[in-house]
Amino acid sequence: MASAVLPSGSQCAAAAAVAAAAAPPGLRLRLLLLLLSAAALIPTGDGQNLFTKDVTVIEGEVATISCQVNKSDDSVIQLLNPNRQTIYFRDFRPLKDSRFQLLNFSSSELKVSLTNVSISDEGRYFCQLYTDPPQESYTTITVLVPPRNLMIDIQKDTVVEGEEIEVNCTAMASKPATTIRWFKGNKELKGKSEVEEWSDMYTVTSQLMLKVHKEDDGVPVICQVEHPAVTGNLQTQRYLEVQYKPQVHIQMTYPLQGLTREGDALELTCEAIGKPQPVMVTWVRVDDEMPQHAVLSGPNLFINNLNKTDNGTYRCEASNIVGKAHSDYMLYVYDTTATTEPAVHGLTQLPNSAEELDSEDLSDSRAGEEGAIRAVDHAVIGGVVAVVVFAMLCLLIILGRYFARHKGTYFTHEAKGADDAADADTAIINAEGGQNNSEEKKEYFI
Repeated sequence: MASAVLPSGSQCAAAAAVAAAAAPPGLRLRLLLLLLSAAALIPTGDGQNLFTKDVTVIEGEVATISCQVNKSDDSVIQLLNPNRQTIYFRDFRPLKDSRFQLLNFSSSELKVSLTNVSISDEGRYFCQLYTDPPQESYTTITVLVPPRNLMIDIQKDTVVEGEEIEVNCTAMASKPATTIRWFKGNKELKGKSEVEEWSDMYTVTSQLMLKVHKEDDGVPVICQVEHPAVTGNLQTQRYLEVQYKPQVHIQMTYPLQGLTREGDALELTCEAIGKPQPVMVTWVRVDDEMPQHAVLSGPNLFINNLNKTDNGTYRCEASNIVGKAHSDYMLYVYDTTATTEPAVHGLTQLPNSAEELDSEDLSDSRAGEEGAIRAVDHAVIGGVVAVVVFAMLCLLIILGRYFARHKGTYFTHEAKGADDAADADTAIINAEGGQNNSEEKKEYFI
């Protein structure tokens, strides 16, 4: 229905003046008086102010449109839709859309509600105030549409540690475009988003490249959206299933004190954890055959009545479809009287190939080697001390013999002259002669 428009005050006055000029003389005075009365009744709009506010509403909810007048003088208020069809004229609704309902009507306000708002209701709505001249103000209804569907897709349901996988999350048909955030557990990650627009609606797809580790097994990958039409957290998630090679650890069950002496028994338990769980755990003796009196029972190794010939490296090996790994135990059998603390036995992991041998595997191997070295540290130190003491004793003996061989009296040239003289006078003369030739007189100390 077309909007209703009232004539201005000047148009009414002009029409009344024309009618008075064409009227008979008897009616002319009455028409002029009526003209003056009508002009006094038509509002001029002086001091009145029509205003409204923009409205933002979520699809399916209720929008409220309010046309307000400041310093109203009972002028007519009208509300029109974006097609300029009259929704309300005063308190009358010409438009047949029952979603529009009158909330308040007075000389200063026309308030209307629009229920079950859809994207097609978006646009400008006009408030009109019939004054001289007429006033018009518009309000814009903006409809927010939350994502209709949130989907997360993982490239592979089951991944192997070290692999890089692609994870995608799609938020469809939203307005405005959705912001997507990624989380792995509680840690936020960064993805790459692409936006597609279709008929004022937006579809956002975010891609995440993720390198997985064995610690990620069972951890959720979360796709979370942020949108003005969404309150709280709207998210979807998928749990990672990561396969990894076994982790092997050897536990000494007996002896309890940890010191292996001759005649004692030794019991070792091999613990292997992996995904999938290792189906086979085996014991071997590195660089030698297993002792005949050793007993193998699944993950347990039992050696009774230990002796020195049992010394060596005992290895537990475990494998699954991902790879294999091992741990070594360095056995050193002490004398029955030994009280030395036992060695520290290290854990080594066997890689799938030479390329997979990393620093962690090397450090584990060194740990085992250092344990074996520490097991014999006391013997090495004792040997070094014995050698040093023996060398010092030999040096003292040599020095003693040297000083004993050169020990005795010493003679000057004067003394030699006295010994060779036949009598005392000759000895004195020989001594004086030696004094005259002082440059040749030397003393030797031995």
